[in-house]
Amino acid sequence: MVLEHRPHPSSGLLIVIEGIDGAGKGTQTRLLHERLKSTSRDVFTLSFPRYESTFFGQRVADFLNGKFGTLEQVHPFLAAMLYAGDRFESRGLLQSALNEGKIVLCDRYIPSNLAHQLTKALPELRAELQQWIEHVEYHLYQMPRPDLVVLLDTTAETATTLIDRKQARDYTTSKADLHEADQHYLERVLIEYRNLASNNPLWHVVPCLQNSILRAQTEIAEEIYTFVESFISKRI
Repeated sequence: MVLEHRPHPSSGLLIVIEGIDGAGKGTQTRLLHERLKSTSRDVFTLSFPRYESTFFGQRVADFLNGKFGTLEQVHPFLAAMLYAGDRFESRGLLQSALNEGKIVLCDRYIPSNLAHQLTKALPELRAELQQWIEHVEYHLYQMPRPDLVVLLDTTAETATTLIDRKQARDYTTSKADLHEADQHYLERVLIEYRNLASNNPLWHVVPCLQNSILRAQTEIAEEIYTFVESFISKRI
């Protein structure tokens, strides 16, 4: 998929941090927010799903807690609609920040929906499913398109180790949700992320491992900031 850039009717920029569960998206989004703020950038951050803030975010939590069935029992398009609905409920916040000229950081966004749902789809249905999701998100819901997507590239094994270290989350009483609990599933999602990033000028891949060893958070954060700051400077 080539994520076509279409300027939103604003002077802001939408930058998305993506990666499989346990890749460190929340940490790196927070560190990037703090670094940009320290240089007097006007920054607004949202994390998706918004489990407790929107109706559909609450339904995503239900889905990840298995209330609608297993991953195999829920059709990926129906699952995609939950995530898309959560973003649609948040569209006003995003668009207002962009209209005000802010740098908007999203911890997960539409590429996450694509990567996860395409992983679950039968090969012969993948192209159609991708078209459906993009049609709903970008055309029906008129969600702003990202200006830049930063992919944290790690391994499913490393991610699973980091998931085990996570503190309790509000949206689940389990140590890991449906996605996090299945390492093989995370491996397949990673492949989809890499496919989405391949030959796409709007994506920047940041390797989280060096010689099979997890890089320090600060080192990863510095690489992300350097690239993002250069990107912003060229656009504003």
